[in-house]
Amino acid sequence: MGEPGDFEPQTAVEQLTEFNAGDLHDLCDAADAAISDGGGFGWLKPPPRHVMETYWKGVLLVPEREIHVARVDGTIAGSAQLQRPPKNNEAQALTGQLTTFFLAPWARGHGLAQRLVESVEAAARAADLRVLNLDVRETQEAAIQVYKRRGYQRWGTHPHYAWVDGRWITGYFYFKDLVGNGATVPGED
Repeated sequence: MGEPGDFEPQTAVEQLTEFNAGDLHDLCDAADAAISDGGGFGWLKPPPRHVMETYWKGVLLVPEREIHVARVDGTIAGSAQLQRPPKNNEAQALTGQLTTFFLAPWARGHGLAQRLVESVEAAARAADLRVLNLDVRETQEAAIQVYKRRGYQRWGTHPHYAWVDGRWITGYFYFKDLVGNGATVPGED
């Protein structure tokens, strides 16, 4: 028998294609916790539950979107999405967007953030995408560090990216070359 504190939770990352028992509730709870902690994906405060549930149900219906979730002991604790371009956007058919990335505060410290981004990247490669793009508020330092560790390059800065707490917040734009297209951004981190 192990010592107290030796318990390691079971973690997993997977693509969510349907809601099983408790999944929608867990996903909404995790999103609410991340938003309340300042790590929301656009929301500054948790919306009413029916709005959050409608949002997630809608995402599952969009053909160009995939939800990837992180689980701790079976409970959804975070998410990231792969957004592929619509069929009519032939010019950007090889690019995707990593979006709506968050992890509930109680689930941090288990390597799930890195694994979520890795899962989206693997799905993008499987969909024959060559580049992943993303944007992030400057205040999201933990997410920025995850992106940097995964090899994303910052290519741009927007000084009026978001209005938060009565002031403008700067945003950053990143991309990752998934297949060795040779793209780099001189002078950016």
